[in-house]
Amino acid sequence: MPDNEADYGDHEAEPQDADEVDELSSEALAWQLLLLINPGDEETALRQFSVYQEAAAEAGEDVEPVWLLKDAIDWTSGFFIDWKDTETFIDSVTELVRRWNLEIDWGGDPSDEEFLQGTDIPALMSTAYDGLRERGYTLWTWDTGSDSFGGWITLSRDDEAMRLVAVAMNIELRPGSDSF
Repeated sequence: MPDNEADYGDHEAEPQDADEVDELSSEALAWQLLLLINPGDEETALRQFSVYQEAAAEAGEDVEPVWLLKDAIDWTSGFFIDWKDTETFIDSVTELVRRWNLEIDWGGDPSDEEFLQGTDIPALMSTAYDGLRERGYTLWTWDTGSDSFGGWITLSRDDEAMRLVAVAMNIELRPGSDSF
């Protein structure tokens, strides 16, 4: 939780332009990202921010903030999945969208081994992206620099704010329809 809300400006406000984002500290940017990926759920954002702050204090400046955020948000507001683990990807995204009482039509039975073996995470991510866009949400994926996929979901109306925060945090981010 921010020690002093005044340090972060209006905690509900989103950055409006690149200059405004550039002026924010790493901690303030992490806070903005958490607000974006937890729309309407400031309590979860605060809990995750506390975890992020503790991890940042332990890690020092040697770790990119996205890696600290990854651990703070995993399975609540974000996913981080091995490149071939289609079943866990479906389970994770299904859990994420339950927050908004949504379901995703995966184009097959996600419990069917044959379906899972006949698809891959980029195809599933694109399916989830399309289904979520229809409901006003955007599935994002970030470049993990590894064989894993990471990402989160925001309101579609916050797409530009998410892009600005990602650039300021040096996170290479793409919509789920165009995974890494």
